[in-house]
Amino acid sequence: MFSVLIFIHSILRWGILLFGVYAIVISAQRLMAKKDFSKGENLSHVLFVIFCHTQLLVGLILYFISPAVDQAFKSGAMMSNSEYRFVAVEHIATMIIAIALIQVGRTLSKKATTDNGKHKKALVFFTIGLLLILSRIPWNKALMPGLN
Repeated sequence: MFSVLIFIHSILRWGILLFGVYAIVISAQRLMAKKDFSKGENLSHVLFVIFCHTQLLVGLILYFISPAVDQAFKSGAMMSNSEYRFVAVEHIATMIIAIALIQVGRTLSKKATTDNGKHKKALVFFTIGLLLILSRIPWNKALMPGLN
């Protein structure tokens, strides 16, 4: 089960990157062109958020069953060992913050009264969230999903 969840978690990251970049680019283009908030843009936001929440759910399950996280906590040297710290603290904390920011951006975008406001809120929060995600993806393992 662990290896299946790792594989799913690794594949979902590419959906987040794809839909995140797409949602950000669409929001930026429509903001600069001063266009209305469209159903297509709304769909791109929804897909980005769905992938983020699914990834978070799978990631939380993995966190609690991961031998690497268990080893990090049992080592007694979690904060002094960069690999343990990344697995047990940095990755999960940053991802939770990033996905919370993405959700805030989605909510504020939906509540904005003007199309310009909708584009701006999504653009700002999605960009910050995606940058945080990019900063904590274990890139050395990102191309080989089964080995994470």
